[in-house]
Amino acid sequence: MLEALIVLLTVAAMEVVSILAHKYVMHGWGWGWHRSHHEPRAGWFELNDLYAVFFAGLAIALIAAGSHGYYPLQWIGAGMTAYGALYFIAHDGLVHRRWPFNYLPRRGYLKRLYQAHRLHHAVGGREGCVSFGFLYAPPVAKLKRQLRQGAAGKGRAPRS
Repeated sequence: MLEALIVLLTVAAMEVVSILAHKYVMHGWGWGWHRSHHEPRAGWFELNDLYAVFFAGLAIALIAAGSHGYYPLQWIGAGMTAYGALYFIAHDGLVHRRWPFNYLPRRGYLKRLYQAHRLHHAVGGREGCVSFGFLYAPPVAKLKRQLRQGAAGKGRAPRS
């Protein structure tokens, strides 16, 4: 039971880590890798995928360390792996359609998640983006308001 709780808490913590990493690393000093995600993809992979490789390697290292006596690291690594799977399904699959099939959500949480991430890409660059979460999406009306305010302050309109 404790192990399941550790996994679930790690999944929740990873969303917070991802929001912060996305906003301050990927849209900051790590823009060199992340830029590829904000440009048209010229193939199956993009340089931004190296972030997933990094976090997968970290999760593997934690699982290995935990299975060699450093409890509960394996369960933290398992939570990171579960988060990575959810990220792949929701972000890469649903939003960016890197799956072999299309699904466009019409209502509820998935529609809000889809719209929030599309609004993240609305500005066409590094600055002025909104909604840095991958599994959490603020209300769409709030994000649109933030985009309008940011664009008005810079004298431009967001990309649709």
